[in-house]
Amino acid sequence: MADSRPEGRPTTTTTLPLFPLQTVLLPGAHLPLHIFEPRYRQLTIDLVTETVPDRLFGIVAIRTALVREVEELEHVHVVGCAARLRQAKRLPDGRFDIVTTGARRFRLVDMDTRSAPYLVGTVEWVDDHPLPSGSDEVAARLGDLARAAHRRYCASAWERDGWVAPPPDTSAEELAYLLASDCLLPLADRQALLEERNPLRRLRTVCKLLTREAGFLSELRAVPAPFTEVDNASKPSLN
Repeated sequence: MADSRPEGRPTTTTTLPLFPLQTVLLPGAHLPLHIFEPRYRQLTIDLVTETVPDRLFGIVAIRTALVREVEELEHVHVVGCAARLRQAKRLPDGRFDIVTTGARRFRLVDMDTRSAPYLVGTVEWVDDHPLPSGSDEVAARLGDLARAAHRRYCASAWERDGWVAPPPDTSAEELAYLLASDCLLPLADRQALLEERNPLRRLRTVCKLLTREAGFLSELRAVPAPFTEVDNASKPSLN
């Protein structure tokens, strides 16, 4: 994984509560979560009451399903995405159903397992490299190709028109994330998209991934399970 630090520039760090999951949150994507563990119930309360500033917490992907308890940096992918709490519904037994949206990417540099009921990470923010001057035409062409791959994927994946294309004015920096957000890509592919700091390379990558997945779906004549079923299946593995 390439170093996310711009050369010659000092880095600043901040802290975020951490929620390790067996999934990757992408910037701009919505992620519903069912919160049942006591420590993450407390995190939700702290988010709702804004004890945690800006209702932000960090989601990092667990490296392997063999990890039962995240205690070290090696247990997770260190590039994650901050999630902003959008909605929270408290259930009668104290559990929560929440909806979050991916915000800014970060690199996890340290992890505190003791000072709070939940994990707390020391993070530094990760931004894209600037697009080179004169790249607008290339970005537009790649965007068109990626959108076409997304349409092919959705036509193969969904039995109904249950998907929406990103708005036409979506920036090159955001487009790949939004195209990938409603597609069931393997965790490793989503993580690679999250870590990629070159927007044009990210568009090329998402185009290749969606073209590949559309080919698999067409060949197998199968469709992915609905997101609700995937979410329900993954609930027992939430950390």
